[in-house]
Amino acid sequence: MLTEERHQIILKILRNKGIVKINELVKLTNTSESTIRRDLTYLERIHEVKRIHGGAALIKGRLNEPSYKEKQVQNIDEKSKIAKYASNLVEDGDCIYLDAGTTTFEMIKYIDKENIVVVTNGLKHIDALVEKDINAYILGGKVKGRTKAVIGTDALKNLEKFRFDKSFIGTNGIHLEYGFTTPDSEEAILKENAIKLSREAYVLADESKFGEVAFVKISDLNRAVIITNSKIEDYESYLQRTRIKVVTE
Repeated sequence: MLTEERHQIILKILRNKGIVKINELVKLTNTSESTIRRDLTYLERIHEVKRIHGGAALIKGRLNEPSYKEKQVQNIDEKSKIAKYASNLVEDGDCIYLDAGTTTFEMIKYIDKENIVVVTNGLKHIDALVEKDINAYILGGKVKGRTKAVIGTDALKNLEKFRFDKSFIGTNGIHLEYGFTTPDSEEAILKENAIKLSREAYVLADESKFGEVAFVKISDLNRAVIITNSKIEDYESYLQRTRIKVVTE
């Protein structure tokens, strides 16, 4: 297979999945691991991908925002591990906030505590919560079809009435200098305030989010604990700014 063909295959997979492992590329291209590593090094040098532990992720624009449907098929195993761990942090009697997003949505299937209350701005979330007979509130406001989230001034006013034991937040980017970021200013405000209104705040993010910077800042890293699936590059530097829980199973 020609080098250019491999590069196109790598980029096509990344556009579909967002993240890919080296061993997966070795099988798909029927080439050696050293060849794939050279390919990724080249693609990183021309700013097409970024290297992550054991693989690569697609570089995203500041305003790039995958739809809910697109996110559902990206990094499924990683999200499941993160969600399962996060669900175990919920305790009987907790009042929690579940941010709209596919990883926080995954949490719902694992929540097994009783006498809890959940507030969410996720349209997909509310049906799943009701199905499990979990006491739930959905924020009122403008519906953002692309991410299935409720946003806007009305949603923010609704949110400010509540106080949470724990909040579980999604993000598009995690960066040492720029903190947690997301493409949409209205979603950023909701996430920021949910963190402020919580006794404990957790950001759920797979390894592909590290090093990314989206358009709008949510908060500094020290405002929330990060739950992720892999020990990322610059791990020690991130630990100087916040706590990180790496979930491997």
